[in-house]
Amino acid sequence: MSNEIKTVLNQYMDSHGGGDGLFTTALPGFYLMRASTLTMPKPAIYRPALCIIIDGAKQIMFGERLYTYTTMQALVISVEMPAFGQVIEASVERPMIALTLELDVTILRDVLEAMETPPKPSGEGGPGVFVQQFGGELQDCILRLMRMLNTPKSIPILRQAILREISFWLLSGENGSEVCKLALPGSQTRRVADAIHLLRDNFTAPVRVEQLAAAAKMSPSSFHQHFKMLTSMSPLQYQKQLRLLEAKRLMVADGINAANAAYQVGYESASQFSREYARMFGTPPKKDALEHRAQPATVATEVA
Repeated sequence: MSNEIKTVLNQYMDSHGGGDGLFTTALPGFYLMRASTLTMPKPAIYRPALCIIIDGAKQIMFGERLYTYTTMQALVISVEMPAFGQVIEASVERPMIALTLELDVTILRDVLEAMETPPKPSGEGGPGVFVQQFGGELQDCILRLMRMLNTPKSIPILRQAILREISFWLLSGENGSEVCKLALPGSQTRRVADAIHLLRDNFTAPVRVEQLAAAAKMSPSSFHQHFKMLTSMSPLQYQKQLRLLEAKRLMVADGINAANAAYQVGYESASQFSREYARMFGTPPKKDALEHRAQPATVATEVA
């Protein structure tokens, strides 16, 4: 079946412009990617998603944690996080082919509540990311999801049924005890995710850990511990990456100069912004923006 999925993916991408790059689809939150060369690490915001390598290999860095996943493996992301992803195995003869399906928390929760024997969350906290094999029923679901793209009229009617099926197999699979944490309203993962949404929506303002902890219904010390366990970053580091990613987008896509971009994302010091930008991206902001301005779609559009 893996060869069949690969063929269907290639046919779709070839019929929608061909070549390498990111391919959007008529299914919300469903993206395809093809790369025939290795890439440098690219920054992006990764939402909760099922990310699958059909051929090739990728690496992704969340804070201090590095994950590698390869042919017929899936990376599952449970909370929204900034990260750096890169293609580490690809060639013209055998391109890297991947797809990303964003997870719908509402559907996950509905399926979890309907299960006769739902998975129980593991007692230990852990990172909000894991790698598992991609096979069996999940392969069949993804293949049917791809074929649905050929009949757009079927998408509004059949999409939710397949997403429910995918949610079921994730919840009943080997990592169900981790996946269910995303859906359970009272779980530590879900509560930290609520705080992450607050931080994301107000990332230009100074970080107040007490406010974030209150949103997560935790003490500040417990929140800080669980936040770092889940994201491998402190709230301040997380905010800094959000700010710098948005500043890069403003400079590349909107043509805003470095000083104005710095102030728009919440920096009070342009020199501090330049130092932190160069530390994260390896290049001073002005130079980096000039080099990328001809290809703005590369900013924050990486798929896992």
